[in-house]
Amino acid sequence: MTWHTIDGSYGEGGGQLSRYAMALAAITGQALHLSNIRAKRPKPGLMAQHLTALKAVAAVSGGVLEGAEPGATEIRFRPGRIVGGEFHFAVGTAGSIALVLQALIPVALHAGGPVRLTITGGTDVKMAPPADYLRLVFLPWLERMAVTVSIESVRHGYYPKGGGAISLMLRPCRQLKPLVAEHPGTVRAIRGIAHVAHLPLHIPERMAAAARAQLADLGPVGIEARVLDDAEASGTGGALVLVAETEHSLLGAATVAERGVPAEQLGQDAGQALRAELEAGAAVDIHASDQLLIYAAQAQGASRLAVREVTLHAQTVMWLIEQFLPVRFTTEACRNIHRIEVVPG
Repeated sequence: MTWHTIDGSYGEGGGQLSRYAMALAAITGQALHLSNIRAKRPKPGLMAQHLTALKAVAAVSGGVLEGAEPGATEIRFRPGRIVGGEFHFAVGTAGSIALVLQALIPVALHAGGPVRLTITGGTDVKMAPPADYLRLVFLPWLERMAVTVSIESVRHGYYPKGGGAISLMLRPCRQLKPLVAEHPGTVRAIRGIAHVAHLPLHIPERMAAAARAQLADLGPVGIEARVLDDAEASGTGGALVLVAETEHSLLGAATVAERGVPAEQLGQDAGQALRAELEAGAAVDIHASDQLLIYAAQAQGASRLAVREVTLHAQTVMWLIEQFLPVRFTTEACRNIHRIEVVPG
């Protein structure tokens, strides 16, 4: 057997490289030897959410995964046949559900039938897209590429206990449309949702007010403030997700509540992040662009994205995809933005 060896310390050298390497191996049917996993992190090796993602990809693809243990810095994976059906995966901690889905959704698109996924863990945690970002920004971008993914239910869960869950249904799609997002056009509306669970209403209201103050001169701003009840959330926490709807695009920004960080600071940070995207003239925000590249690489034609910055995450993903797929990425700086072109072979 020929093993496709990937150095997990390349570029950004984090968990995203490991998740996408597994996904790409499953999609292409190539046996994967992944070494130096998360080598650039303070605690190298696989943690709970990375283990869940890798094991989930192996299960959906009918593959064999060896060496996947807590702290492991090397694994081997032999993919099988990607199947449809119903799957349940548990992170077991507040590890991010959204990051597990980053690995699973690209693989499930190649299944033989519909796939229903239920994943338990954290929905709104640091260093990961909150559940509302997934729902309001990322999945709508996939819909533009002809991907049908519907979220069936969300129960929010936070650090440190988790206890959240997301269930979604996905239909296979092997004819992805190219993503052409070069010119955002004028702002039509800015909206969002600030939520907390088992905390006073004034906290999300303050988050929303601070974000609104950062964005009010750019267009109408409508941010809903909510307190989630026992049926909607486990534990105590919160998040703020903002979305700018323009003529041709969606741009998002988000912050997650942290103990000791004032609500006003959370709102200000999210508002400033969204404002930076709009003022630069980006058509895709920096977080969505990282996640959309693996889909653009499989589209039936060239994709073009205008982004504020080509992050190290994005550079690492582009390098990794080129190791598995016949695709070429180019980037070009132009005034305040960068243009990414994705040309499948």
